[in-house]
Amino acid sequence: MMSFFDLRALPYCGRESLKMADLTTLESLLEMGFERNRAERAVASTGNQGIEQAMDWLMEHENDPDIDEPYKPPALAALDDDQTGMQEPSLGETTGVASGEGSQVGDTDKKPMMEDEKQQQVKRLEELMRVKQAERRERERAEELEKEKQRRKQGQELQQIRNKLQDDDMKKLAEMRRREKMEDKLARQRVKEKIARDREERAQKVRLLDGSTLTAVFKAQEPLAAVRVYVQVNGNTPEGQDFTLLSPYPRHVYTDLDMEKPLKELGLVPSAVLVVTKK
Repeated sequence: MMSFFDLRALPYCGRESLKMADLTTLESLLEMGFERNRAERAVASTGNQGIEQAMDWLMEHENDPDIDEPYKPPALAALDDDQTGMQEPSLGETTGVASGEGSQVGDTDKKPMMEDEKQQQVKRLEELMRVKQAERRERERAEELEKEKQRRKQGQELQQIRNKLQDDDMKKLAEMRRREKMEDKLARQRVKEKIARDREERAQKVRLLDGSTLTAVFKAQEPLAAVRVYVQVNGNTPEGQDFTLLSPYPRHVYTDLDMEKPLKELGLVPSAVLVVTKK
């Protein structure tokens, strides 16, 4: 942006109109309505480099807690008031010497500005201030948009992380449930197998000729002949006495053909009562 003090930006009004620039930075700020404390602090903080730098500084530091405190030059602030016994000069009293705007105390060639010239310069400075404020608002708006963009991006990334953690937890839970179901299935299978073995190995009770009984356990796939041999060896049947096996309820007499059949096939599993009778 072209500086306000660029001569090309000023309308040609003769030699007197060029003296609009004779206002010091401090005077210009005071004419624009800034408090003296703020104006002096801005001029000192920018090294009295010009009105634009001072206004930039004021806009950037308008919320500083000490912005409205009386400004003390660093050299004078280091002196103790009781030792000097002198009143500290304000920045406005020394600005003319430090100013880079071509003015010194006692300069008899400096002509006072006309009131309309002051008003014109103040209007130009106010316009410059409005432009800078608009630029600042635009810059702050862009910064806020960028912050909001970053905030949303971080929120999305955080949500993605949460979703991934949730998915991982769900997968772990599903795997744990699958293992539990598998273990339950295997446990039920083991119970079923044990029950099946128990059924196949239930005791077979045999009532002998003399009224006594024998109890023994046979496998379901063993033939009925195994029971007959067991009775011959362990029963009280007289030697050479032939006998027949039968089921009382329902009554069924087993023949020689039945001797080779498994107990399970004959319906003698899981348990049964057999009776020994003479042939």
